[in-house]
Amino acid sequence: MSFRVAVAGASGYAGGEVIRLLAAHPEVQVGALSAHANIGDPLGAHHPHIRSLADRILVPPEPARLADHDAVVLALPHGKSGAIADAIIAANPTSILIDLGADHRLQDPTDWDAYYGGPHPGTWTY
Repeated sequence: MSFRVAVAGASGYAGGEVIRLLAAHPEVQVGALSAHANIGDPLGAHHPHIRSLADRILVPPEPARLADHDAVVLALPHGKSGAIADAIIAANPTSILIDLGADHRLQDPTDWDAYYGGPHPGTWTY
């Protein structure tokens, strides 16, 4: 049985490292690879070392597309995961979300505002 995983933020460093690890796992099927500014690029343009997936095209980070997976890794800039995480959970409450950003690390909204600014996206259990 294969575990299907999507990666949002696939063109960045953290996303690339996650994809590299997932591509080598025998029980994982790499699903949607999304990016914001690099939509339409092949993954190989950003991570040529991941040869097995180099021809995969980066797609928009649409919550409905990402929610159609067993797990979603959010490798997005700080402050960008909160809204997309809420939309993925609404579309598929059983999907596992792994957020590599800071969006759900800080429990105190005052701390969030001091470090990142903007509205606090809430907290998750680690």
